[in-house]
Amino acid sequence: MKVGDRIPEFTLYDQDGETFSSHSLIGKKNFVLFFYPQDGLPICIREACAFRDAYHDFVKNNFEVFGVSSDSETVHKKFKRTYKLPYRLLVDENAKVRELLEVPPMLLGLLPGRVTFVVDKEGIIRKIFNSALSASSHVREAISTIK
Repeated sequence: MKVGDRIPEFTLYDQDGETFSSHSLIGKKNFVLFFYPQDGLPICIREACAFRDAYHDFVKNNFEVFGVSSDSETVHKKFKRTYKLPYRLLVDENAKVRELLEVPPMLLGLLPGRVTFVVDKEGIIRKIFNSALSASSHVREAISTIK
């Protein structure tokens, strides 16, 4: 995937077992998908909380935020509650969407990658940011893109 491509259609469940479809947002809402390795890892907690702390800026600019990892609904639900995350966490247990969007692994393939996609309401990818170790830079890059 590259900037300017249309986001492919995919469907995942969120932390509550509710269906999320990328297609349901096309023509209606801009969105940010941030892929991260795993709930509970310190850098992933920092990233999730950074998106939480900036959530108002996203909403104010008509963007919705979604976190994506391979953790289960149960693990996501606990993570969301523990850190008071205002956005949905999507379950990609088999890494099918990660593969579809060509999110590369990190740390010599030991962990799933950390990549953020900013998508406009027409479904066009406007920014792809890949940085394995800098959680807060994902939020900064996404905010600078939406403004």
